[in-house]
Amino acid sequence: MRHITRKRTSMNQIHKPLLLIADDDDDDRVLIEQALKQTAFNGQIRFVEDGEQLIQYLKDCQSDSPDAPQRPTLLLVDLNMPVVNGIEALTYIKSVPGLRQLPVVMLTTSSAETDISTCYNLGASSFVIKPITFTKLVELMDSLRTYWLGTVQLPR
Repeated sequence: MRHITRKRTSMNQIHKPLLLIADDDDDDRVLIEQALKQTAFNGQIRFVEDGEQLIQYLKDCQSDSPDAPQRPTLLLVDLNMPVVNGIEALTYIKSVPGLRQLPVVMLTTSSAETDISTCYNLGASSFVIKPITFTKLVELMDSLRTYWLGTVQLPR
């Protein structure tokens, strides 16, 4: 009897994972990028500065154009952003059939119970409070990387 070995091909083998981060704070973006570089993350990192830019990026990546940006593997979204805030962006993401399966981690300084409940009710995958120290931020980024890009099976 012959055994057939099937080669598994995943999106991560075709493209490196893309982490799309929506945060309006320059310092937070720099720290998050530095923290990710301290981990074993070997994907791409892209930043947008507000929810409006996030929504536009996601609309663009749904295009059939060969110039369309890569669909993100994971979204990290700050809650308190100008123009379109994190809750409004999350509401949009979860309302679009082609986007609603994207894992969205709300990464914020807020610990308000109303924010936590609202985000989970809207379909957030996780709600994480930004750590105060850089060491804790590195640990958090490594945990997110390990879980979302190594442990769970995500839809293509």
